[in-house]
Amino acid sequence: MDNDSQLRPTVLVIFGGGGDLAWRKLVPALFSLQLGQNLPASFALRAIDRVQTNEESLRERFRDGVTRFGRDGPPPEADWNRFAAIVTYQQSDFDDPAAYVALRDYLNAHDAQWNARANWVFYMATPPKLFGVIARRLGEAGLSRDPDRSRIVVEKPLGCDLESARQLNRVLADNFSEPQIFRIDHYLGKETVQNILAFRFANLLFEPLWNRRYVDHVTITVAEEIGVEHRGGYYDRAGALRDMVQNHLLQLLCLVTMEPPVSFDAEEIRNKKVDVLHAVRPIAHHDVHEFAARGQYAEGWVKGEHVCGYRSEEGVSPQSTTETFAALKLFVDNWRWQGVPFYLRTGKRLMRFVSEISIRFRAVPHQAFPIEAALDWQPARLVIRIQPDEGIVLRFQAKQPGGRMHLRPVDMRFNYADTFQRASPDAYETLLADAMRNDATLFIRADQVEAAWSLLTPVLDVWAAVPPSDFPNYAAGTWGPETAEVLIAQDGRTWLQPTSPHTAVR
Repeated sequence: MDNDSQLRPTVLVIFGGGGDLAWRKLVPALFSLQLGQNLPASFALRAIDRVQTNEESLRERFRDGVTRFGRDGPPPEADWNRFAAIVTYQQSDFDDPAAYVALRDYLNAHDAQWNARANWVFYMATPPKLFGVIARRLGEAGLSRDPDRSRIVVEKPLGCDLESARQLNRVLADNFSEPQIFRIDHYLGKETVQNILAFRFANLLFEPLWNRRYVDHVTITVAEEIGVEHRGGYYDRAGALRDMVQNHLLQLLCLVTMEPPVSFDAEEIRNKKVDVLHAVRPIAHHDVHEFAARGQYAEGWVKGEHVCGYRSEEGVSPQSTTETFAALKLFVDNWRWQGVPFYLRTGKRLMRFVSEISIRFRAVPHQAFPIEAALDWQPARLVIRIQPDEGIVLRFQAKQPGGRMHLRPVDMRFNYADTFQRASPDAYETLLADAMRNDATLFIRADQVEAAWSLLTPVLDVWAAVPPSDFPNYAAGTWGPETAEVLIAQDGRTWLQPTSPHTAVR
């Protein structure tokens, strides 16, 4: 990251600054940026919310968030006092024009204080229904007119379907130009996700193999052990397909399959990702059952603890038909990937917390070794571990020591923690710094949002029209429903078992 002397003066305004996101994620990330000298030398944080509080109470709440959720532990007194001094609070209704007049006066006062034209970053940490309201009021107050200094950061969900996404994009575009709009997917801020591009395009070794001639299939798994926790009300309206597949998993698919960029320019990278989504084979309504599977968890056991089923979670309807597991089979119909299946799955209350991409290479065209020498033989496999235990594992065949030829799979491992001897920055640290730097490489463009929703619309339509008859259909603490196994088994394959940091790839 750039140090503070290389960043322009900046005011970060968090709408919804009294809420959970600012407490858990944004302020701990900002404090870590300050400790690493990655905030501008002239920086101010303005929290705006409806809640009745004062600056002293808000600062104490933020300090509690840094202590609980920051990666550096309890903040040192001097460092915290320096950070707390830049935090101010404005209690306002988000639809009150007077609030934006007051905000404008506050921003102009900092320009005068710093004798500089500061960047203005407006962060939407509010419920999605307020995104359009705030964007419109910012536009009316003249706070979005200057594209060189003003930008808006929008959290997911970016709509709940194609039409709502288009409507949100229209409201944002009416008040901000596209280069000013930073649609955030925190997955893209993870070091291991960014490393996919480095691994693919900075190493000549693997890129020639990264195509249909050598790759048999790819699986992308984003599994969670937890249930819906305090998000039951939201989750029951969303489900796994909207909450995870539309953004996180499709982002990973794009990074794995995109063509080499000409440069690391933000628009070049984003163009290549949109090209992937346009190349994904559409799923016809009548084929949804062959290309998609869903599930909902029942009670079960996770790490020796008995947990309730989804329908017993707080905020969830006892008759809910919302999926907590979703799996897709996709094809990217272009020159590089034609015919290679990509299997995506995600779910809650699964056996392990793990996010990884597994590339299974094709079998050798001719097996020259005796049958008894290759009883344990498996095709080569490359695993990109996103979390936890971030790293890369390459599994290949080697001769076992001894007088006879006997092949067995072995692993070659790279581990982030062991290699770099330091913790990776939190995703929000990276993304907040990029937003302040006006670097949109890791953010999502409007056409990418709409292309992703277009791809999933047939699945959403069919699942809404045909309620599941077997929910709940998997026990908590398992790898999901039988329908997901059928989805991949009908192609003569099985889900590649996620790796473990201490055991061989399965």
